[in-house]
Amino acid sequence: MGWFERNIMEPGKLPLLLALVSFVLTFLITRVITRLIRAGKGPFGNVSSGGVHVHHVVPGVILTIVGGFGAVAGGQYGFGSALAAVIFGIGAGLVLDEFALVLHLADVYWTPDGRKSVEMVVLTASLVGLLLIGFSPLGVNDLNEDQQQNRAVALVTVLANFLLALIALFKGKVRLAVLGAIIPLVALVAALRLARPTSPWARRFYRNRPRARAKSALRSYHHDRRWVAPSRAFHDWLGGAPDPEPARSLERR
Repeated sequence: MGWFERNIMEPGKLPLLLALVSFVLTFLITRVITRLIRAGKGPFGNVSSGGVHVHHVVPGVILTIVGGFGAVAGGQYGFGSALAAVIFGIGAGLVLDEFALVLHLADVYWTPDGRKSVEMVVLTASLVGLLLIGFSPLGVNDLNEDQQQNRAVALVTVLANFLLALIALFKGKVRLAVLGAIIPLVALVAALRLARPTSPWARRFYRNRPRARAKSALRSYHHDRRWVAPSRAFHDWLGGAPDPEPARSLERR
């Protein structure tokens, strides 16, 4: 209880905790309901209005807006800020559960492209969790008193870590770049390693370096061979397996 009071209540992080919990629970509950609807079980069903299927991203956007403005108006303390955080978390959970739909502007919920929604939810929950336990964006949370007074040191720290995260992004390491914005060591490792063969960095700097291109392709192949299957299995377990390709083809007809 002392840790909770010292690290959550006193710094005013209770709304962040409530938003994270409501976000994760909303995603999990939504996935359970959509899987039941898909299987034709339970009392749930799709919502339609005038023949138009209303995706849950629609109420999600509304709740996110309401909760976001309520959080800005409510500050860090009080019942209002806590309620706004819960509303925002619920809305964000509904929106990111259909992130792939927004990205592709198509109903790809039960397709392989729909896995992007699960990836975004896991990544968002991980980043918010890191912020909750004390990590600050761009890795400037561990500055001592002298460094805090020296704005030049803090600015250089921020810019250097931002540059490393940007390099990682151009090397095709999107997840590591996002995590590296909070954890400096992750950004450094991602920036030093070879770029993925299809990344802008590889197309620009490996164009006349056949050995670097070959090594990048080989490393990417071994990485994908090792991690793609477990990643897909995790996404299927968490969000549901996509429809088989022949089934989707028949549906289009």
